[in-house]
Amino acid sequence: MKRIYPAIFHEEEGSYWVEFPDLEGCQTTGDTLENAIEMAQEALGLYINHLLEEKLEIPNPSDIRNIHGKTSDIISYVCTDDIKYRRDTRAIKKTLSIPAWLAAEAEERNLSLSRVLQEALMLKIGN
Repeated sequence: MKRIYPAIFHEEEGSYWVEFPDLEGCQTTGDTLENAIEMAQEALGLYINHLLEEKLEIPNPSDIRNIHGKTSDIISYVCTDDIKYRRDTRAIKKTLSIPAWLAAEAEERNLSLSRVLQEALMLKIGN
């Protein structure tokens, strides 16, 4: 699922450190602004997944207009896809039933039922 949160990019001696005001303790650094943005996307994705795994409440993102920093800070939204950072990506076996004619058609077309089911589930849950 795509998530967008405001972040503050602080420049210090040519490198950056990033904080998310809505997410206590969610911080990262980068050697360049581009690197800091990439690291911020990763930090956000991992942080959200930690909250999901621990069944903790995910705070709503603040309006960026209400975020303030020093005049040298860059305040911007950071977007991440938390699916990318899910830790348990191992395949598990599930038993399911489909009509015989559908199984035959799929086999005739060399369709992987596992792949089709995964793709359909991702569409259904909005990813």
